[in-house]
Amino acid sequence: MSEPPGATIAAPDAPTAADEPSRPLTAQRVQPLRKPGRWIATAVVLVLVAQFVHGLVTNPFYQWDRWGYWFLRPAILDGLVITLEVTAYSAVLGLLGGILLALARLSKSPVLRAVSWTYVWALRSIPLIVVLLFLYNFSALYRTLSIGVPFGPAFFSFDESKLATDMAIAVIGLSLNEAAYAAEVVRGGILSVDQGQHEAAAALGLPKGYQFRKIVFPQALRSITPNYVNQLIGLIKSTSLVFYVSLLDLFGTAQSMGSTYPGDIVPLLLVVTVWYLILTSIVSVIQFYVERYYARGATRSLPPTPLQKLRAGVADLRARIRREAAV
Repeated sequence: MSEPPGATIAAPDAPTAADEPSRPLTAQRVQPLRKPGRWIATAVVLVLVAQFVHGLVTNPFYQWDRWGYWFLRPAILDGLVITLEVTAYSAVLGLLGGILLALARLSKSPVLRAVSWTYVWALRSIPLIVVLLFLYNFSALYRTLSIGVPFGPAFFSFDESKLATDMAIAVIGLSLNEAAYAAEVVRGGILSVDQGQHEAAAALGLPKGYQFRKIVFPQALRSITPNYVNQLIGLIKSTSLVFYVSLLDLFGTAQSMGSTYPGDIVPLLLVVTVWYLILTSIVSVIQFYVERYYARGATRSLPPTPLQKLRAGVADLRARIRREAAV
């Protein structure tokens, strides 16, 4: 029977995805994006590091046997003790002076603000070696120091040369210089505290001193700590300048021994380098744990310690090896 004109013949239904038999799903590994530049940079850095280490080990000019002889010599250890003493005294006095200068800078008194700003401006502009040499020759300008009424009678006076020992000159010079930089660090930390904290403390009627000690300063320490530790590391290295005011610290002792044993100048400099690396590394470790302590309440989770990072890395490596073996 013929179809009427204009009629179309319907094609049989095409098979659909639902009609096809289901195929089992197979796990497919996602291939990471290849980054050849990273591998090339890593290879170049490893080659340079290997060459550097090879030069340190094989170059006889370093005289590592003499380095081992000098590293724990009593003279070197005595200089190390003086370096630690100067650093400790200067760090404490510099921080206290920096806090006072920062508070004066933030004061509403124009006189305190002007004096604080002038002090910070002057001490940050004058090189530290100039400050130390000026204090070293201070007795030539003022043989006696007195306290009393300006342009009037003195209550008591003392001989400056008897009090200005080499240790005192070094500590005073470093503390004066450190206080100028610590003042800006402390001031920046105080300004980083949210203004709402000040307003909430004032609304509770708390005294200004209590607000600063219990509310503002603990929060400011989160910002002050890393910056001031950088200053502390710089202070440790700056103690090498006290050699110029006749104080034999670690660097001064090495210089003195180098003039007596000119053939051991390089090993002695390497001894000083390693000791400074040890001191700054210890300070960096302390900085990490102090920052971690003051991070409580500011972050959802505390940053992991190096031991925790090592454990997580080992666990991740084991999991990766198991996945590779399973595939």
